[in-house]
Amino acid sequence: MINSKYIDKIIAVFVIVSLAFTIGFMRTSSSTEAAIVTLEPEYATKLFDKEGVIEVSIKADQSQWDDMIKNANKEEYIPCDVTINGTTFNSVGIRPKGNSSLNTIYSDPNTDRYSFKLEFDHYIKGQTCFGLDKLALNNIQADTTYMKEYLSYDLLDYMGVVSPLYSFTNIMVNDETWGFYIAVECVEESFAERNYGSNYGMLYKPESMGMNAKKKENNGENDKNKDNNGPPDMNGKGNNGGNIGPGMKGDMPQGENAPNIPQGGNGGNMPPEINGENFGENKMPLFNGNDMPNEKVSNYNNDRENEDKKNMMNIGMGRNGNSAGCDLKYVDDNIDNYSNIFNSSVFKVTDEDYERVITALKNLSEGKDLEKYIDVDQVLRYFAVNTALVNLDSYVTNMQHNYYLYENDGQLSMVPWDYNLSFAGFQSGNATSAVNFAIDTPVSGVEMSERPMLSKLLEVDEYKEKYHEYLSEIASNYFGNGIFKNKINKLNSIIGEYVKNDPSAFYTYDEYTKSLGTLKEFGRLRALSIQGQLEGTIPSTTTEQKEDSSKLIDASSINLSTMGMQGGGGEKGNRQDKKQELNLP
Repeated sequence: MINSKYIDKIIAVFVIVSLAFTIGFMRTSSSTEAAIVTLEPEYATKLFDKEGVIEVSIKADQSQWDDMIKNANKEEYIPCDVTINGTTFNSVGIRPKGNSSLNTIYSDPNTDRYSFKLEFDHYIKGQTCFGLDKLALNNIQADTTYMKEYLSYDLLDYMGVVSPLYSFTNIMVNDETWGFYIAVECVEESFAERNYGSNYGMLYKPESMGMNAKKKENNGENDKNKDNNGPPDMNGKGNNGGNIGPGMKGDMPQGENAPNIPQGGNGGNMPPEINGENFGENKMPLFNGNDMPNEKVSNYNNDRENEDKKNMMNIGMGRNGNSAGCDLKYVDDNIDNYSNIFNSSVFKVTDEDYERVITALKNLSEGKDLEKYIDVDQVLRYFAVNTALVNLDSYVTNMQHNYYLYENDGQLSMVPWDYNLSFAGFQSGNATSAVNFAIDTPVSGVEMSERPMLSKLLEVDEYKEKYHEYLSEIASNYFGNGIFKNKINKLNSIIGEYVKNDPSAFYTYDEYTKSLGTLKEFGRLRALSIQGQLEGTIPSTTTEQKEDSSKLIDASSINLSTMGMQGGGGEKGNRQDKKQELNLP
């Protein structure tokens, strides 16, 4: 029998051990739950169903809605109630979104099919949609296939690139069918937590297009830098968020500082035209009020039109005619020389945050400690996909945009964004030049040295070999092993009826069905060219392709314009009667 004087001590020890075990178990369970929430938030499954379509119903005051559409270029939020797959969220902020795409719709008298952003916490602080803070509703402009952006994100996901979630969506506005869109997870706090955990780093949205400057009263990509407690239309500028930097007023640089805007045809550094096809029509649309019906011209604001023309032409320029950081080139340690990066911060930032980015860019420019300052593997995967997709409305051309820069502990990586002009939908020349887009010099209108995030990595043999491995995987497995073709067929079975009944479609249903064959053939030929370039049977640089075009894959049998191109959408949108009713420009 245990001596009574030890009983109290034994009980005390037992209680302590039991308590410690319980606390430890609770911490483990909590950590596991936190990890699950971080990796798979509720909205990932409730919203982004790859096998289905999101049903979105928007209800807003009709006069507010009409005013928002009429003044879409201001990109101002209005409140609305949104029902998504049967669940209603009240007082959600909605606004039109886009740069050239928005201006294209704004200048077209026949359509008001804008892209939109839904910000769930714009009016109600802390409100989310199953954990999601913001959702983009993209109008699938310049894409006859309806699938370019979806397939691009599918390939990015297949290749392990950190990228947004996505799904097709059918949109109703005030109980009327509005259109069939693609929904994309915005790259903000929810995205950061899902991909990087609660201790995520900083995100920036470099944007060199002058039109971007006119809208940044914190209604731009970085809407998070604002006071959510204000009533509608009273959320002013936040810290560092959307403030216009010096030299960013949208003025067109002149003389030697004028931007080099690639035209059609050879598309800058694209290979020469082989078979005489010329898709040079895919230039930025001209805003000509004289082309509008007479009743429209009288209502069109000429000053606003001239501003839009100027902003459309101001491509790629920042302070003193340079890119102000969008090219990710190191200039010096002056923060002001990177204004197009830092003025578009997603989160609140400090000078220390800026300095880490500049330090990383400096080491990138010198090719030093690359794996310390660059997430090399992620960036190589990103560029392999971008190259395979011939996605030129991006970092690799004069546009130098449509990506997010992620920085964590001084290391940089790139997050993909905006792929409706992938599959050679932008400034890509003819079909043969696009199919054979050079894998070792995958830029257009610029030199490789002008895009150091790409060129400095490919200067390292080990990294170039890894980049080639990723391209081989894309060509052999994704395009060449039936995944791409089968995905198109499956998507068609899911969305075909929606496309057929899309009331604001940019293209007819017959054009849609015909485009799918072209899309499949483009993927097949692109894979053949990539494989040939990797094996050395096809030149892999732009210079070599210009010197000997006889070895290139002949793609003259396909017409890129059947898949949709920049400037090729919007003319068939059938909301003209509604625009006249609203007296829209």
